[in-house]
Amino acid sequence: MSVSAGSPGWYLRRLSRMGPLEVGGRVADAVRRRRWRSAPPDGPNVTGARFTAPLPAGAIAAVPPDAAKRLIADADRLMAGHAEYFGVERDDLTDPDWSYDPKTGRRAPGGYAFDVPYRDEETVGDIKQIWELSRHQYLTVLAAAYAVSGDERYAERVAEHLRSWWAANAPLRGVHWTSGIELGIRLLSWVWIRRLLDGWPGAAGLFEENPAALHQIWHHQRWLAAFPSRGSSANNHVIAEVAGQFAAACAFGWFPASARWRADALRSLERHLRGNTFGSGLNRELATEYHGLVLELGLAALAEADATGVPVPAPVRLVLLRMTDALAAIVDNRLRPPRQGDADDGHGLVVDGAGTDRWGSLLATGDAVFGRLDWWPAVTGTDVRTPLLTALIRPYADSGTAPAVSRPASRPAHFADAGMTILRGPEEIWCRCDGGPHGFLSIAAHAHADALSVEVRHDGVDVLADPGTFCYHGQPEWRRYFRSTLGHNTLQLDGGDQSVSGGPFLWTRHARSRVVVADPSGTADGGTVRWCAEHDGYQHSVHRRRVELSSSAGELRVVDEVRGPHRTVRLAFHLGPAITADLKGSRAVLTWTRDGDVRSAELDLPEELRWRAHRGESDPPLGWYSSGFGRKEPATTLVGTCFADGSGLSAEFTTVLRFGGTVLSFGSARQDPDERR
Repeated sequence: MSVSAGSPGWYLRRLSRMGPLEVGGRVADAVRRRRWRSAPPDGPNVTGARFTAPLPAGAIAAVPPDAAKRLIADADRLMAGHAEYFGVERDDLTDPDWSYDPKTGRRAPGGYAFDVPYRDEETVGDIKQIWELSRHQYLTVLAAAYAVSGDERYAERVAEHLRSWWAANAPLRGVHWTSGIELGIRLLSWVWIRRLLDGWPGAAGLFEENPAALHQIWHHQRWLAAFPSRGSSANNHVIAEVAGQFAAACAFGWFPASARWRADALRSLERHLRGNTFGSGLNRELATEYHGLVLELGLAALAEADATGVPVPAPVRLVLLRMTDALAAIVDNRLRPPRQGDADDGHGLVVDGAGTDRWGSLLATGDAVFGRLDWWPAVTGTDVRTPLLTALIRPYADSGTAPAVSRPASRPAHFADAGMTILRGPEEIWCRCDGGPHGFLSIAAHAHADALSVEVRHDGVDVLADPGTFCYHGQPEWRRYFRSTLGHNTLQLDGGDQSVSGGPFLWTRHARSRVVVADPSGTADGGTVRWCAEHDGYQHSVHRRRVELSSSAGELRVVDEVRGPHRTVRLAFHLGPAITADLKGSRAVLTWTRDGDVRSAELDLPEELRWRAHRGESDPPLGWYSSGFGRKEPATTLVGTCFADGSGLSAEFTTVLRFGGTVLSFGSARQDPDERR
């Protein structure tokens, strides 16, 4: 049964996932919200404020010309009023309506912020569309364009829009005061806008000499200090909250409470960075885009600390180093990381134009701050953010507080704590195997029901793809599909998901996975790499998957075993959007184009299953690929189905995929009616 976020049933299920401390904290939050309903205070009277954390001399000159060119092109499009957010083109950005959702045409209501039902699309509109513009990351792009060009048109537009936003969004009024992650990212954007406009004559008048700006900055920080994300919600949201709070308390340390806010935020940042990160360096949400978001936020906070001389606890730098090494380890040959878990196109700091490689940018920054290891992949692209951040961040070896650390001597391929294994083969075959936990914390908000799923790429092209995320609120049938077991390259029993959903960001029962074998270096058997894992999500049945990749034969073999009673088995293979499939019986011929060359593969599917190709179906959804939040396109999904009598048959499934001269073997299906659990 589906329960929408905000319904009574959802609140009961959500409450069931909280511990006593979290419940107590949320009760205190509710009392504080009622108390704050009266007119908010004006804040302290600030005089003589100065901005003392500009970019060092030479930072702007270090921006590569091609990166600057991309930035200016994006800035000019913004100046003309055009932008695209989550698949929706906007042409109203010369004078935006801050409460307007261009997707539904609705405007979010005003009133006391905590009365706004922001999860209700019928009342508010698509909240992601409304919030995204007010993160003001398009204004950091315009401010960066001013910094690299000196063209005051960009600075004047930034000032015009900030004054408009401040006038339209009084503290605690309206939808932009309902979510801490939005306030935190917005504060970080304001810090960088002030820094990038430092050479503009109007910068001080816009910020430290402007009562409206001081009023807003103080109220943002007061809000974040009062309403932190707690307990089961202390995921990437809390990192954004404390990173923004810390950055503002460093760069805008003009208030009596600034020192306390700064110290509290830094303690929280250290605690939650460690709590959100496995020892291996991977993010505990097991949602790769959030790994990128948290790493960006952490680096931005570190930049503020070093720019203002605030000592940073050694674990902060160490966690960011490990996160960077882990990212370098898991990307494919085109620097694309896994498409695991939720993804909503969220960024911590945006100063680059379209076409800049996010992951290459993070690795370039990591190279400058931590030093690249010999096994790191090469980064050939350029970006604006790296020279700006690294002009502020002290290199790890020179930071003074960073301990000596043992870093991987060779490229890691198995992350035991995260349950992720990367298998690599000839012809740039890349395969991610998932045997990890079902997300993070008790609600696993950004997890998908994807236990034992695999992703396979050939030279960076999605062949067997993770379909992605597409949406969060407002379209529950699509949210269910993109999170479902059938929506991933794994096996489904009896039409159900491996884990039980209680709402769009809530799982009430989590499948438990266990990695049985992980030998991604091929040390056990002459170059054949192996992985095997199982999960208990189907309660009375166990699904086990074995994967082997022979480097000499170029063959990847995945064998799926089901032990225990079951009635229906469905095995799904989601092809990437570039793949054309011609299915005849149990064989599919796959073709695609890469760098002008037509490539092909053959997929031999289990004859014991009845195979159908699905593409772009909506009732119910099947056969889709989401390249980014709010965007989806038809893609072919091959689904094989078989029926058993439910008496406890054991089953074994195998599929073989051959790339030209390379053979890739995946789970084929055989059933032995005499083999009982």
